[in-house]
Amino acid sequence: MGGLPSVEASLVEEAAAACRIEDVRAWAAINSGSTNLSGLAIMADVLAGALSPLPGKLTLEDPAPVTALDAGGREQSVAHGRHLHLVVRPEAATQLLFTGHMDTVFPADHPFQHVRDLPDGRVNGPGVADMKGGIAVMIAALTAFERHPEAARTGYEIVINADEEVGSLSSAPLLARAAQGKIAALTYEPSALPDGTLAAARPGSGNFSFHIAGRAAHAGRNPEDGRNAVTAAAELALALEALRRPGLSVNVARIEGGSPNNVVPDSAVLRVNLRPRTPELEAMARAEIERLAATVAARREVHIHRHGGFARPPKPLTPEATRLFTLVEAAGRDLGQTIGRKDSGGVCDGNNIAACGVPVVDTMGVRGGAIHSAEEYLIPESLGERAALSALVIARLAEGRL
Repeated sequence: MGGLPSVEASLVEEAAAACRIEDVRAWAAINSGSTNLSGLAIMADVLAGALSPLPGKLTLEDPAPVTALDAGGREQSVAHGRHLHLVVRPEAATQLLFTGHMDTVFPADHPFQHVRDLPDGRVNGPGVADMKGGIAVMIAALTAFERHPEAARTGYEIVINADEEVGSLSSAPLLARAAQGKIAALTYEPSALPDGTLAAARPGSGNFSFHIAGRAAHAGRNPEDGRNAVTAAAELALALEALRRPGLSVNVARIEGGSPNNVVPDSAVLRVNLRPRTPELEAMARAEIERLAATVAARREVHIHRHGGFARPPKPLTPEATRLFTLVEAAGRDLGQTIGRKDSGGVCDGNNIAACGVPVVDTMGVRGGAIHSAEEYLIPESLGERAALSALVIARLAEGRL
């Protein structure tokens, strides 16, 4: 950092010092699994306090309505937590977006609930990397930026949602509104690799549930009068799996339903995830899903109801995104950090933001690994590193360097 101008050097030092492992430990000790509404409410209150040093208007936004099919094919409402939304200087000419999520994949009854230090210095705990550590990085960087000369001429919005780990269905409208008019966005998912590598292009993701309604009959006396929902679901599953090709993955995840052995089953639910790399593959997959469902329904004489869709659009590496990555990588070099990038198979809110036409780097959070498992870990020194990186990137975006 010796070669940085004094204003930048002061900024990154302040950001690094403000990002504290003690905060991450305290936040990770609060269970905020996506379905734990009381835990999410506590987490939102704690994070509202952490955001209080920042100016602007902070609100808790109600989740948009979300439904899902249960194992019997019935559409049910799904409850979600409320989302934190901070708006700072909306009148400023330069506008940025920062996003994170307070939910984790660990429900209230999961055995992984405690934070512990590992012998090699890493910190193990639920959400320490994904992404309570990332939220700490975001807040520290923005708190430091508020004392930068460009802050008064820069506006931004922060969205910390409560449902990212389950697809952001109830926060997608809020994310889309917040993305409007922004020149760039930073999202604080953990780095793609423990060395700090950023995720570049991402596929889209679609979660689909199909309810197959057949006709029950006695398996011995008159099976020909029945219409077997389970075998129809299996046929549709194989047909959908056959869509797999380079750039499009298909995962048949579950078939639910059935009946006693002496009854032709009249109900089944098939659940499938598809991940297209390009908008063209998404459009093809969407059309093929409709065609295959109609074909199986006609051949098997069953009714098929589709629920769900492509909630995460593909996130290609556009020229605008490349410029933002280049700016981040240059800031890293100036801080003595070597930062690479690689395509990822995962999805996140960066997909939603990119679909709004806003360039986004969505792995600005901590270095760590083993996320979504009881081995999840954070590399503590990355808190200061990534807070310094973010602060420098934000200042340079505010100066118009993009």
